[in-house]
Amino acid sequence: MPEILRRRGTQSPAAAAETQIDFSTLAGLALALAGILGGLLLERGKLQDVVQVTAAFIVLGGTFGAVLVTTPFPVIRRAARGAKYVFLERKLSFGAVSDHFVRYAVKARRNGLLSLETDAEDTPDPFLGKALRLVVDGTDMEAIRRIMENDMALREQAAEEEAKVWETAGGYAPTIGIIGAVMGLIQVMKDLENIQAVGHGIAVAFVATVYGVGSANILFLPAANKLRARMKQQTLLMEMTLLGVEGIVEGLNPILIRLKLEPYESAGSGVPASAARAPRPPAVSGISAAAGGRN
Repeated sequence: MPEILRRRGTQSPAAAAETQIDFSTLAGLALALAGILGGLLLERGKLQDVVQVTAAFIVLGGTFGAVLVTTPFPVIRRAARGAKYVFLERKLSFGAVSDHFVRYAVKARRNGLLSLETDAEDTPDPFLGKALRLVVDGTDMEAIRRIMENDMALREQAAEEEAKVWETAGGYAPTIGIIGAVMGLIQVMKDLENIQAVGHGIAVAFVATVYGVGSANILFLPAANKLRARMKQQTLLMEMTLLGVEGIVEGLNPILIRLKLEPYESAGSGVPASAARAPRPPAVSGISAAAGGRN
């Protein structure tokens, strides 16, 4: 079998999508906090100056209370469960998916579309499994596309709703921080006779503003954008899956399916398509023979 058909062996997409820690998120948070706190220390401040439990309670409690008022609870529950994917990522191997579709295409050309029934049941990817079951059932490609695109749209909508929860929190947090600061100033105004206490009280009051603005711009808004980026990768993989299924239904030569999916491999890895691979030798006769002779 030519190299282009067996380039990465038989690694499954699921095996290539194991969850691991997203060090870029951890590094970003660490760098942001180090920059802010480091600047405080360079100005001869103390960490105790910004460690205020009351301010944190006001900002976090007020923010998530406002989010509960804004967002239906089932969406908040989903967003809370999915928050771990801000710190965890699934390394999606677009190349492994391409390999599998080449294998499916070869199998379907030799044994018919019904031979993919076992693959449809065994795949851990529910989107791929659903598409393959539709193929095995003899569903028309236009119907398959409508069904799967509707599935994609619903998944994207659910992911956007979850990201919106954190974006909403990022919108409320700075305002809640200002409310906390005003509340602190109200308490300060009760003791204007003591100038030292007034100065200390004003400093403490503004910590709530720091917490509100900081949590919004370091955690909540970046988390929303990270989740959107994850969904974009998933959407790209689903589009690639749908294109591969279309090639199988149309009975395309496996090498043509590989070539149709290659741009998705490049996009998934972040490599420009023009620089993804060197030109290949035109081994047309060998490829045709391995693919079953059909074009």
